[in-house]
Amino acid sequence: MLTAITGINWGDEGKGRMVDLLSSDYDIVIRYQGGNNAGHTVINDRGKFILNLLPSGILRDDTINVMGPGMVIDVEHLYGEVARLREAGIKITPDNLKISDRATICMPYHKLLDNLEEDRLGDAKFGSTRRGIAPVYADKYMKKTLRMGDLLDMEQTARYLPSIVEWKNLTIAGGYGHEPIKADEMILWLEKFGLPFADYICDTTEYLESAINAGKSIIFEAQLGALRDIDFGIYPYTSSSSTIAAYAPIGAGIPSHKLDRVIGIMKAYSTCVGEGPFTAELFGDEAEKLRRAGGEYGAATGRPRRVGGFDVPASRYGVLIQGADEIALTKLDVLSYMDKIPVCVAYDINGTITQRFPVGHALAVAKPVYEYLPGWQTDISGCRSFSQLPPAAKDYVKYIEKATGSRIRYVSVGAGREEYFEM
Repeated sequence: MLTAITGINWGDEGKGRMVDLLSSDYDIVIRYQGGNNAGHTVINDRGKFILNLLPSGILRDDTINVMGPGMVIDVEHLYGEVARLREAGIKITPDNLKISDRATICMPYHKLLDNLEEDRLGDAKFGSTRRGIAPVYADKYMKKTLRMGDLLDMEQTARYLPSIVEWKNLTIAGGYGHEPIKADEMILWLEKFGLPFADYICDTTEYLESAINAGKSIIFEAQLGALRDIDFGIYPYTSSSSTIAAYAPIGAGIPSHKLDRVIGIMKAYSTCVGEGPFTAELFGDEAEKLRRAGGEYGAATGRPRRVGGFDVPASRYGVLIQGADEIALTKLDVLSYMDKIPVCVAYDINGTITQRFPVGHALAVAKPVYEYLPGWQTDISGCRSFSQLPPAAKDYVKYIEKATGSRIRYVSVGAGREEYFEM
């Protein structure tokens, strides 16, 4: 069974929580794109964990975790993330973590360039996480990056890297006027933070092919959501990689295989981190109450998330783009304080009402058309079946299911691993 778990909206939907829950039924968990520019928050019986690079299956002792060739890896961040998990008692060895030799290394100068460009843009900034993601993906397609496999031959890397550094300094020093970077410092950085992972680096394509032939089951774990996809998202306010399920086998390194199942994750309301159009956004006290109730602060950056009511046009579009077979609806319990629940049912674009999710300038000028559904105003965190929900909560779940045209299978009513039920 090859299953992708992907975000339906802007990210932060609760994918890590669902991967942690479902990974008990799978042998392997793979991260297939992105870097440490987003985070998955997982709360289980071992504590609360924020994972930026490592697959969420790392929290289960009997699950193998793979960082695929579609990823960009800041080895300094990975070094720190592994150290923090080990301090919390999590086992991480070459037996349960395998890193693709084709994955791209995100270097310190990529982060530097990200910061320099965001600062240059000023008020026109993209809302980057400043983790170097756009610069490193740009260099990947310029064919001027190092890959994790290069750590296994540092002599060759030391000969090759100075030419890349010279090229980068044309922009860093010549364009931005910043102090030039030095190749020898980059080598020392790779030795300090990259070489400790030498035993983890392997041909993950070969490993996964053997695993599939042996009948192993695999979860593909995405970062961010459909609306941050480089091709199908709210461009240019997107990530720099493909966040959709169709890319999963490619980013995982097994492009000849097809997915058996796609589980789309979406919240019972909307959140967004960073710049760009967010039509359903709420403001003022209404927004602040929802933000506090949901603990809506970025797992990677700590930035307060923008919040809004459930966005029907955006969610219907996300379900389509992800090809979701079924949905996990998260954070339903967060809405329990509301006497009436806002739902964005359509967009007003220059006086034209549409339920279609637009692109470009039309999305930038779209205004929300809100309706309000009855709230239930009672604690539902103890519910372990649909039948135990209060009538208004049942109606809300069924409304979302009908509005998005997608079957809701899982409903989360709390942050803990067991605080959910299946429909």
